Amino acid sequence: MIKRRHEPLAGEWSLPGGAVEVGETLEVAVAREVAEETGLTVEAGEVIEVFDRIMLDDRQRVQYHYVLIDYLCRPIGGRLVAGSDATEITIADPAALAPWGLTAKAASVIVRGVALARGTCDEP
Repeated sequence: MIKRRHEPLAGEWSLPGGAVEVGETLEVAVAREVAEETGLTVEAGEVIEVFDRIMLDDRQRVQYHYVLIDYLCRPIGGRLVAGSDATEITIADPAALAPWGLTAKAASVIVRGVALARGTCDEP
């Protein structure tokens, strides 16, 4: 997990991620973003979940609207280090996520990803 340097959710713990660059496949974008934020080289596998994140400002106007696609990734190299979009980085025990103050959605994605990795997740 990374502690986000920039909005949305600056200063909060979350999963690595970011924008897809023009001409980039989703899997390449995932691997690039994870490398940029964590120093790890990963292989993107199965899709864990697809969902919207709509964040409103104080006047209830849409401030951010993202479509998020979370992938199960397997590390294949690199060295864990916080990148330019992260102020801190950690590998947390998925059975003890409460201290990290994750959004409910991020925590559910982690739980589902662990189940997929273990082969114990029922398909949606």
